[in-house]
Amino acid sequence: MSALVPTEHADPRYAGLDGWDDSAILSALLDGQKRGIDVVNAAIPDIAKAAALGVAALQSGGRLIYVGAGSPGLIALGDALEIPQTYGIARDRIVIVMAGGLAMTEELLGGPEDDAGLGAADLATLGVGPNDCVICISASGTTRYTVAALRAAREAGAKTVGMAGNSGAPLLADADVAILLASGAEVISGSTRMAAGTAQKAALNMLSTLIGVRMGHVHDNFMVNVIADNDKLILRATGIVARIAGVSPERAAQAMQTAHNEVKPAILVAAGARNLSEAQEFLAQSGGVVRKALALLGRT
Repeated sequence: MSALVPTEHADPRYAGLDGWDDSAILSALLDGQKRGIDVVNAAIPDIAKAAALGVAALQSGGRLIYVGAGSPGLIALGDALEIPQTYGIARDRIVIVMAGGLAMTEELLGGPEDDAGLGAADLATLGVGPNDCVICISASGTTRYTVAALRAAREAGAKTVGMAGNSGAPLLADADVAILLASGAEVISGSTRMAAGTAQKAALNMLSTLIGVRMGHVHDNFMVNVIADNDKLILRATGIVARIAGVSPERAAQAMQTAHNEVKPAILVAAGARNLSEAQEFLAQSGGVVRKALALLGRT
């Protein structure tokens, strides 16, 4: 029996792939991507648990810290960069830690992922503590840098989430919440940016979106904890304000101006708050949840 973990196995179905025609190769690759998506379904309960840890960290003044090496680091970077813009979470509350640093966004090198000492040191530099939630991603679940970072985070009292593609991997065994994404062997053996990467991307999208919802940054299915800072976003946000407050686009636009293009208070102003201060007060009383703030305002 091979000592390789499943994500590193060579699938015999794809032997001779380089001799196939283009359509057959692409079909095989698409099937691998679909498999990556399909395996996320089994992980939904654990993704929900991880989101709860993330919400608790952010609500207690802590941080959401992503850790990865190679492709998982790049996938985590994309999620981490988008959360502040999508859900208005302060940028210093979302941290990305990559083996080799952000220089890896220009050239991926394999060496740093083998350095366990570097993983522990990078977490120590951040001053990780009990209020933080650290999410560590690795296809194999054995990457030394990432495993060491998770262990250092746990020793510092932080809550930890491990995301990996192989059951029994140390990254999963040592985490408070383990997210298994068992995508199996890749079409191109060991190219875990494919099915495994697709599974990671989907799982992180789901995790961060659920965090945004549970923190009150989504109303119905609209992003409401944003400050519109360009023409496209102002147009979108004005439509959201009009729809939620049940007012005309013109009144919504006026409310947006009053609220300095910040969507949550603009909704309250459009819905009848006497001024921006009153809108902000209702939001403060409701913990920033628009639905509760509207109820305080006497709207349903």
